[in-house]
Amino acid sequence: MEVASPGRRRSPWRVGVPLVCLLAGLLLAATHGVSGGKEIRRGDAPRLVDLVRATQSAVEELTGKRDALAAAVGSVHGRGAGAALSAMRNRADQMAEAAGLDAVYGPGLVVTLTDAQRDANGRFPRDASPDDLVVHQQDISAVLNAVWSAGAEAVQMQDQRITAESAPRCVGNTLLLGGRTYSPPYVITAIGDPAAMQAALAAAPLVTLYKQYVIRFGLGYSEQVSTGLEVVESPGPARMRYAVPAGPVDY
Repeated sequence: MEVASPGRRRSPWRVGVPLVCLLAGLLLAATHGVSGGKEIRRGDAPRLVDLVRATQSAVEELTGKRDALAAAVGSVHGRGAGAALSAMRNRADQMAEAAGLDAVYGPGLVVTLTDAQRDANGRFPRDASPDDLVVHQQDISAVLNAVWSAGAEAVQMQDQRITAESAPRCVGNTLLLGGRTYSPPYVITAIGDPAAMQAALAAAPLVTLYKQYVIRFGLGYSEQVSTGLEVVESPGPARMRYAVPAGPVDY
């Protein structure tokens, strides 16, 4: 049996390999501590184009959610959100026209009423009373009601638009309208079908009575058809104390 010689030396690899592994481990641990567990090589860092793509993807995802929510809101109205907004705008335009917020142009009729005039001798008919010689509130209301009943689109008296809030009132031989006072002649401008409005005026009992006073006491009355009339807009927004929808709301 052979006995190992006491003078044989250990191989240096048996000591060097464990030492190298230990040093490598220490180096890796130090690198991990410095980088915080993140890659520190610039070549592998996220590029700007990658960030843009990620942001774009997030935007597309949010846009899809928005469209889904808009469709859900539209389904509540029974239509798309754009159609609902269009319906509301159309309704607002119709209400603005009915409220007199916009000027109106078109064919129509101009009716003029005025007090009786003295004759060549400066006298009135002998059997006339003072009330027989002036235009009354009922005469103005009769003309206004007749043209409205004939489908007038817009009506103006003197220089004011007639709306639901207008209340022409006669005080003596003057007219009170919209806080202002007017003297005759009283001019009513109505846009609509002239023939229909003339027929309505001819059929109105109070207008017929007024025309009899025109013949008997000399009151003034005239109708003039025109193809190019203008009815002014209301000077300010309507102030309603109580308001309810005038019809079904279509939105």
